[in-house]
Amino acid sequence: MNFIATADGFLDLGSRRVRCALGKNGVRPAADKREGDLASPAGIWPIRRLLYRPDRGATPRTSLPSSPLAPDDGWCDAPGDPAYNRPVKLPHPAGAERMWREDHLYDLVVVLGHNDEPPVAPMGSCIFLHLARDGYLPTEGCVAVTRADMEELLAAAKPGDAVEIRLA
Repeated sequence: MNFIATADGFLDLGSRRVRCALGKNGVRPAADKREGDLASPAGIWPIRRLLYRPDRGATPRTSLPSSPLAPDDGWCDAPGDPAYNRPVKLPHPAGAERMWREDHLYDLVVVLGHNDEPPVAPMGSCIFLHLARDGYLPTEGCVAVTRADMEELLAAAKPGDAVEIRLA
C-alpha cells in the first residue's frame, strides 16, 4: 500500500484524506533534491521503520519494525561524512539532526527510504514522516501529520508499504 502525500498538503491514509505538512520550498523531483533545499522529494519512498520516544507514550501499535529512540540518537546530514543519511550517536563529529527533541515532532518518526541504498551526497538526508507542528507549518523536507493520523497510519502500515510524495 502507498500512503500518498500531494503537494497541496494532503495525505491519503487509504480510508480517508488528512492534512499534512511538506517542505518549506514545496515538492521537487527527487533528481533535483539537494541537502538543505527545504523541499520534499517527489517519488515513492519505502517505509523502513518506526522510531519513537518511549518517554512520551506507549509503544505504537504497528507491524512495522520499530525501536525506541535514546537521548544520544542523531541522523547524519553532512554530505561529506561517511555516515551521511545514516543514524549516528551524538555528539557526532559532522553535522547531525538530533532525534531526541524537546518539541514533539520526533515523538513518532517513520524513516523513509529516500537516498539510502546507498546514500549519495548531497541528494538529501533525514526525509521522515513525523508529527506536525501546530497549524501544519512547513517542514525541512519531510511529511508531517498529527499524532492521531500518524497512529492510524502506523496501525494500517505493513512491511513493504511506502509513502509516495507527488508533485501534483
